[in-house]
Parts: sequence; C-alpha cells; structure tokens
Amino acid sequence: MRLYLSSFRLGMHTDRLLSMCGDGRRALVIVNSCDNHSPIERAEKVEGEFTSLRTLGFQPEELDLRDHFWDEDVTQLTRCLLAADLVWVRGGNIFVLLRAMRCSRLDKILPDLLAQDVFVYGGYSAGIDLLARDVHGVEMVDDPYQVPTGYHEEIVWQGLDILPFAVAPHYRSDHPESADIEKLVQYYIDHHIPFVALRDGEVIVHEGSSPWSVLGLR
Repeated sequence: MRLYLSSFRLGMHTDRLLSMCGDGRRALVIVNSCDNHSPIERAEKVEGEFTSLRTLGFQPEELDLRDHFWDEDVTQLTRCLLAADLVWVRGGNIFVLLRAMRCSRLDKILPDLLAQDVFVYGGYSAGIDLLARDVHGVEMVDDPYQVPTGYHEEIVWQGLDILPFAVAPHYRSDHPESADIEKLVQYYIDHHIPFVALRDGEVIVHEGSSPWSVLGLR
C-alpha cells in the first residue's frame, strides 16, 4: 500500500510522491467532493487539479464517480483504477465524497486495490479524512446535509477504515477551515480518538510495511 496524504494541495514533498509512483505518470483525479458546487465552479476545480499535477509530469484524467452510480457490476470502474499509477482525490465536502463513493461502490473496492498495491493513493483534506474508520466530528467542518442532485440523502458516517487514526488537516494554517479544525482536534481529544494534526504543506506517507511518517514543513 502506497499513500501520499497531504493537508492541502500537493504539499511540500512532491519529490516523495514522484518516487512512490516510479516511472508511472497516469493520474486519475476524483473531484466528487465538489459536486455541491455549480458546474462552472466544479470545472474550474478540476482544471486546477490537472494544472498542479501536470507541473509534476503527470497525465491527469478525471474519474467522475457519478458515471458509475448504481452500477450493478464494478468491472468497468475497477478497470479504470487498475490503469492508473496515481489516484488523486481532491478536498471538498467529505460527506458528499463519501456518498459518491458509496453510490459508485468505490468504498467497497478501493481498500482491496490499495492492499494489492496497484497504484498510489494521494489526495488532501476530505480526500484523506475519509480513510479513517469513521468521520464523526467532521460535521463541525463540513455540512453533512449538502446533497447534490442524483445522490441519496442518507449521511455516510463510515469511513474506509484504512488509516489507524483520524486526520485533522489545515491545523493552525492560513486556511479558511483552520478555526473549525481546532474544534475538531478538541473533539478527537475529548473522545480519545487517535489522530494526526497536519499543517498545510505537511504530508503523511506510507509505503509497504514501512511505518507511517509525517513529513513536516520545509
């Protein structure tokens, strides 16, 4: 399993991301956390991710999970993922993102693919928060009642249970959500939930059997 988990955007350790990907530069970008935005705003966010990844030499392509909502067979979605060297998941509203993963059944197949180490999983903010066991507390940061058209209304509290801890991104950073993250950190402390607080620029990395590492600010 190879994970590159940034607090915000690409973070300050892109050399490590490139090393983890080896010679592979095919990137699938998931931006469904922004499906609650207007089509124009969403398209701008997609292009922003493409531009950032292209600066590193990646060849990005969007994987819109809405194209796979309610598929009875996950073969096509699995094939898309198997062709990637990097699956990059953008931040946004974590509850929208978790709904998209459940509606497409990506939440069922992603853990197995990560265990097989067929690609690097990277992302930031909501794109890494969903890897915890559950996301209780994150409602202090993201609105769980934002339901884009075509989504089911049920709130998904269950994460993918890949990380042995929760993550609090944007901690004490120059980010609009930093004040709410302070409340989230206190929630984790009060409820005895293991967590890692990340400042913008910092990255958590994990490769194979190596220990979890937090790469700090430079």
